[in-house]
Amino acid sequence: MKKNITIFLVLLSAISVFSQTETNSSSFTLQQAIEQAQKNNYSVVNANRDLEIAKEKKWETTTLGLPQLNGSVNYQNTFAFQKQGAAANSFNPMADPNEITLLAFGTKHVAVGNLTLSQLIFDGSYLVGLQSAKTYLKISENAKEKTNQEIKEIVINSYGNVLLADESILIINKNKTVLEKILSDTKEIYKNGLIEEENIEQLQITLNSINNALDNVTKQRVIALNMVKLLMGINLDEPIVLTDNLNTLTQNNIDLQVLASEFNVNNNIDYQIGKNVEESKKLLVKLERSKGLPSLGAQLNFGYNSFSNEFTFFNGDQKWSNYSNVGIGLNVPIFSSGARSSRVQQAKIDLEKSRTQLTETEQKLKLQHQKAKSDYEYSINQYNNAQSNLKLAERIENKQQVKFKEGLSSSFDFAEAQKQLYTAQQEVLQAMLEIVNKKATLEKLLN
Repeated sequence: MKKNITIFLVLLSAISVFSQTETNSSSFTLQQAIEQAQKNNYSVVNANRDLEIAKEKKWETTTLGLPQLNGSVNYQNTFAFQKQGAAANSFNPMADPNEITLLAFGTKHVAVGNLTLSQLIFDGSYLVGLQSAKTYLKISENAKEKTNQEIKEIVINSYGNVLLADESILIINKNKTVLEKILSDTKEIYKNGLIEEENIEQLQITLNSINNALDNVTKQRVIALNMVKLLMGINLDEPIVLTDNLNTLTQNNIDLQVLASEFNVNNNIDYQIGKNVEESKKLLVKLERSKGLPSLGAQLNFGYNSFSNEFTFFNGDQKWSNYSNVGIGLNVPIFSSGARSSRVQQAKIDLEKSRTQLTETEQKLKLQHQKAKSDYEYSINQYNNAQSNLKLAERIENKQQVKFKEGLSSSFDFAEAQKQLYTAQQEVLQAMLEIVNKKATLEKLLN
């Protein structure tokens, strides 16, 4: 009995640890959500695969210049020989020269085994191909980095949308509780005949609007949370908890030093991708030029063959004959009627286009940086302004609430003060989210 109790306690402890681990694995700070997404997001996973393909492609290109060994085994069974005609006196001087003798050459069974070793000695296209493979790998690496940056920005925006919904739900519920109390008190005053029914109706309209807003933001939170799950590569049915709050996130993202950071366009991933495109166009020019160069290769063949009118190739006394040869091939392009020159000129024009596009990208990025700095600075100012407006709206609403209870203000004036307060509350929340999002955009440009 004691042994069973001990086993039960061990199992209970294990279940407790497992449950605790599950809970922790389903809780995410913003940074943890970003890290999770940069590992398991569907686009990131495929970007990693594209990078692996690029690495394999680079090695595949490299092997074209390495020794190649190929083997072959061929067997031929001739069940009806093709006959050749010859004059009868070719073999017998006494025979009629006009008589034709039919001859069959060969044996019924033929087997051949061959090994070929080939080596590329020089080919300009191969050298350019090696450089292109390296550039292709860089492009894939940059594409992966760009995907990570974009996923990070989207996760920050989506995570913030969930926190915005959480804060909105808290504020709306608080407003609802206050309004329900005022409505209840107003109904009692109305029963005593001290106010008109219109006051109750006005409050009821405001309460209906709050209930509708609460229902909408609750549904929007579900969608926003599912978006976060999707970005992190988590099943939508799996429950998760976001542990950061909007206020802390906002304070952590107010960093004026970011505004003073110097923008180096060379650090931007879009510019780096543009540089790689330019490099690939340079290589295309080299490739077209290299096609006018000679190419040199060598080949060594070694094999055995055997002939028989019966299938006896596996017999120990079967005779096999060996053969071998070595060869060197030189291919020299001589005249193409200007086709090669035309292809080179086309490649040069493409190169100039890529340089123009790179200049355009540089100018666009500088403009985007200016706008991102301005937007981020404005979001901080807007947040401070929204907080000031909220304090004023709270004071106005409190005064109107007191006046309404004392019969010194109409329900319409009180409702307007409430709407102004609700708007100010949402503006503060939206300004907080804007700080987080605008900083993410600015940091993405700064890399």
